[in-house]
Amino acid sequence: MAVMTQDIVTNTKTVIQGLEALRHENRSIHSGLISSLEAISRDSSQNDPNVRLIEEKATIVQKSIENIELGLTEAEVMIALAGHLQTVEAEKQKLRTQVKRLCQENAWLRDELANTIQKLQVSEQKVAQLEEEKKHLEFMNSIKKYDVGETSESMDRSKNENENPLDLGFPDDDEEQHPEGLTPTPPGQMAAVANAGYEIPARLKTLHNLVIQYASQGRYEVAVPLCKQALEDLEKTSGHDHPDVATMLNILALVYRDQYKYREAANLLNDALSIREKTLGDHHPAVAATLNNLAVLYGKRGRYKEAEPLCIRALEIRERVLGKDHPDVAKQLNNLALLCQNQMKFNEVEAYYLRALDIYEKALGPDDPNVSKTKNNLASAYLKQGRFAEAEKLYKEVLTRAHEQEFGPIDNNNKPIWEIAEEREETKNENKDSSLFSDTCRNWYKAVEKCPTVASTLKNLGALYRKQGKLVAAVTLEDSALRARKEVGQLNIRSELI
Repeated sequence: MAVMTQDIVTNTKTVIQGLEALRHENRSIHSGLISSLEAISRDSSQNDPNVRLIEEKATIVQKSIENIELGLTEAEVMIALAGHLQTVEAEKQKLRTQVKRLCQENAWLRDELANTIQKLQVSEQKVAQLEEEKKHLEFMNSIKKYDVGETSESMDRSKNENENPLDLGFPDDDEEQHPEGLTPTPPGQMAAVANAGYEIPARLKTLHNLVIQYASQGRYEVAVPLCKQALEDLEKTSGHDHPDVATMLNILALVYRDQYKYREAANLLNDALSIREKTLGDHHPAVAATLNNLAVLYGKRGRYKEAEPLCIRALEIRERVLGKDHPDVAKQLNNLALLCQNQMKFNEVEAYYLRALDIYEKALGPDDPNVSKTKNNLASAYLKQGRFAEAEKLYKEVLTRAHEQEFGPIDNNNKPIWEIAEEREETKNENKDSSLFSDTCRNWYKAVEKCPTVASTLKNLGALYRKQGKLVAAVTLEDSALRARKEVGQLNIRSELI
């Protein structure tokens, strides 16, 4: 830009010099013509052709002089403009230099801030570790008592595991947060069913519960070192290829899962699976538990094709060990159905859900929460296929059963929430706040507290109503679900405070 401007200025100055010379020459010619015209005018009349000719030439020359002066003026303006542009360019370069300097200063400040933050995080971690070191040592001392007389207490352990199953995979996820709804396996419960073989040591149960507590509080800087230290101790005392090490790997995988470190969790679960297959055999319940948990993890990452064969293998092991009508088989069928649903294999989805539903109803009874959950899942599968009538029927069955359990037999003065919603839809009166609806809506949280699936069913049936254009009914159910969840949340907060 500067070179171009300089060339223009140089050329303009050259043109100015030429125009000035031309102006001087034209002025000389004009002066000569004027002198000749005056001399001829004195010697001849005004009608003399020579006089008119000289006057015309003088006029033409005068106009040329005026045009030359106009060109000189414009050239001077261009030179002045070029000078102004040069000044602007100089200011621009100056500002660029200042901006560059400020950017360098800003980058330096950012680096300093990043280093300071890193140092602060390291310091906080060290402080947290120092604060927890005493608790960790006390904990390690307290669990030593489980090592004494462990053989004589094996029967008691098995009984405790049946009463309080240990989840060394992943805890049940809230359906709203994790739409895939895959359910992990409590391997402690599975191990207790086996006639012989590996059982979860009580000290690892205690460690697992402690880790869960830290993880639920978001204190991963404590939970992770605690798991790694326990894993290191187990590998030193028992070797890497030991069932206890596999159990510890499952616990650490849980912590990584909660931190959304799915890759690290998958690596740990694969390692645990290899150890359990090597030490316990390919058809041990603990192997099925790890297979299922790995399938759950793959499902959360959207790797449904890889998860499905793992889930099928876990189902085969459970059917072989527990029998085909065991509730854990139904739980595995639910997981397999969800994986197939994400792959649009709706024929398999329906078959798996119907079989799981049959197992739950026969083994646990129609009022078990697993029955409601399976019906809700099957209805959602129908909803995705556009089978609205079948989905609506199942949703209403869940809500009706929950209503009867909480509020008693249904009659004109004790109607389920979906029937009230449909009556509102018929009258097109969303704001109708009858005493019947108020009581049902106000106390509906009790049904949700007993069976969290009910809240999802309310929401899902509301979504179905929206697809059918029943907006008032949809709003009624959605409002009831929102109120119920809010009330349950407040109850949980109050119980924690107490």
